[in-house]
Amino acid sequence: QMQLAESGGGLVQPGDSLRLACVGSGGTFRNYHVGWFRQAPGKAREFVGAINRSQGTYYGDFAKGRFTISRDNAKSTVFLQMNNLSPEDTGVYSCATTTNVAWARGEQYYYGAWGQGTQVTVSS
Repeated sequence: QMQLAESGGGLVQPGDSLRLACVGSGGTFRNYHVGWFRQAPGKAREFVGAINRSQGTYYGDFAKGRFTISRDNAKSTVFLQMNNLSPEDTGVYSCATTTNVAWARGEQYYYGAWGQGTQVTVSS
């Protein structure tokens, strides 16, 4: 069973950037598609974006042009680079893995293993 651990969250100001990392263990990381999700206080979890085994990416509308997902399979790590952050980006960011061909649909139930999440707070 794949285990995931996110890091890199923190408190930043509007307009700043952050890079989150998701490290996998307990499985062959390169065989998995990896998604990023976020949950703001009082709101449902939403799809940020995902990267497949072949480095293909897909993003939620709010993330296009500002967020970039990449992966380094040698380090079993997927990154979420977030630029020009706004207070609306505040939330807990989690990564998850799937082998399902529907990896880009952004539906949580396609994803199996989940990390514990890392808090991102954007505030002046």
